[in-house]
Amino acid sequence: MRLLELIKFSDGDVLISCGDMIDKGKDSVRLLKFIKNMPNARCINGNHEYTFLKYYWGLMRESPENFGAVLAKLKEYFPNDGSLLDWEIIDWVESLPFFIEEKDYLCVHAGIPLDAGGRTVPPETATREQLVYDRNFKNPQVVVNDSKCVLFGHTPTSYILPDRSSKIIAYRRREAPKETHNITDFYKIHLDTGTWLDGVLGCFCIENCRVYYVKNS
Repeated sequence: MRLLELIKFSDGDVLISCGDMIDKGKDSVRLLKFIKNMPNARCINGNHEYTFLKYYWGLMRESPENFGAVLAKLKEYFPNDGSLLDWEIIDWVESLPFFIEEKDYLCVHAGIPLDAGGRTVPPETATREQLVYDRNFKNPQVVVNDSKCVLFGHTPTSYILPDRSSKIIAYRRREAPKETHNITDFYKIHLDTGTWLDGVLGCFCIENCRVYYVKNS
């Protein structure tokens, strides 16, 4: 909420979440409800939502007609606010895509395979597992030779940065100018500031390539 206030988020803006909205604090279901009810929010599933969905699908295979028992077990999945879970939220999470692709950028949770020329494969050809579990894409030596910038998270940037700080990492193309506010001048943006670890929550503005942070006091 403080971050949305900081960036003066309005009805004319769009909020994009690259997944892992759950299991990162005490308010998983509350956060899902809040984001779901934002008309100008777009979300994709991360590995934590995918794990929840696999658990849900397994319960449905075991008890395909006992919806009450399934919902009761799903509520137990969230020990702090599971009582707030309902079928509307479950169906919404299940309906979320695993990537968002626009003209100048591609949003995935963890990464996306590259072809022999270092270009991203069409995201619809990648498996869910590749999109939510990829452990290679985060590495600084992985360069994307595609026209679109890839925005991703999954691994806290403090694991990558030498000083272990929690900052969004923007990888600039070699030919890009030093001062730029164009998303196409970057080939990937590593977004995960590890909020659940150190209380730093970050946001990257696609329009002007500025970053904003709030910290849990």
